[in-house]
Amino acid sequence: MNTATTAATSTRATAISAVGLRKSYGDKVVLDGIDLRIPEGTVFALLGPNGAGKTTTVEILSTLITADSGEARVGGRDVAADADSVRRQIGVTGQFAAVDALLTAEENLLLMADLHHLSRGEGRRRAAELLERFELTEAARKNVGTFSGGMRRKLDLAMTLVGKPRIIFLDEPTTGLDPRSRRVMWELIRNLVADEGVTIFLTTQYLEEADQLADRIAVLDHGTLVAEGTAQELKRMIPGGHVSLRFADEAHLAAAVPLFGIATRDDDELSLQIPSDGSLANLRAILDVLDTTGVQAESLTVHTPDLDDVFLTLTGRQDAGTVPAARKESNR
Repeated sequence: MNTATTAATSTRATAISAVGLRKSYGDKVVLDGIDLRIPEGTVFALLGPNGAGKTTTVEILSTLITADSGEARVGGRDVAADADSVRRQIGVTGQFAAVDALLTAEENLLLMADLHHLSRGEGRRRAAELLERFELTEAARKNVGTFSGGMRRKLDLAMTLVGKPRIIFLDEPTTGLDPRSRRVMWELIRNLVADEGVTIFLTTQYLEEADQLADRIAVLDHGTLVAEGTAQELKRMIPGGHVSLRFADEAHLAAAVPLFGIATRDDDELSLQIPSDGSLANLRAILDVLDTTGVQAESLTVHTPDLDDVFLTLTGRQDAGTVPAARKESNR
């Protein structure tokens, strides 16, 4: 996210806020005083190992359970004191598709329309609109029991949208989906934010999912938020980023070594690794040194930490259920 986008986000009204949220079950502290501020029309991702408190956070913010202490507001309403108003503004999609396999896709949507007290005509219009948007029109009158996992998840999200919520909680929405179905869901989520300005609160076990979708990401560990920022901000917190320069021969490599201070020389690869935070300013500084001194490099590769590195560093462990993002390198 660039600086202009970050500035625009910071001036938006707040969709979700929390101060000092705490929740315990007996002696087990699940949330230990977390603070949140999520602007309208953005995607916020909450990462953390199993048992970190992600689902508990969603349950409190969506009024399913109450916090032991602290305050939370969703859509400007207090989740404890004005739960009914909060529920009218939100939609919730859980880890498993909450669809009735004995009904057709259309019948599932019409049932949801009835629960939202839509008129028969409005319910049918809304169902038809959502079936078309989610590319389920041809399967509208087929029993959901015949659907693939991806189709069920699409229908589940469509059902969440029947009441036109302004804030949507997606608790691990692509669990169990194959890579293609997962990317279809990502595109649907992006379009919801871009076309309708909804706010998405996403918990996920897929680090690439957060990297692809989220404007801001928070990492929750043992009930405490240990970091928050954009994906790039979080990656820059983690050591290990570097720029690799490859040279045509030993003479050019030797000429470059004294120019960059702390750097790692590899004579076999004819390369030089220079610590870098991955920023444009840092990359420009390296290129300026090469241009000024006349030392020529054959290639330049930027190696940046990914969210897998962030997760491992901040939580101290690789959760068995967490799928790391693919490690990324960009070449020049």
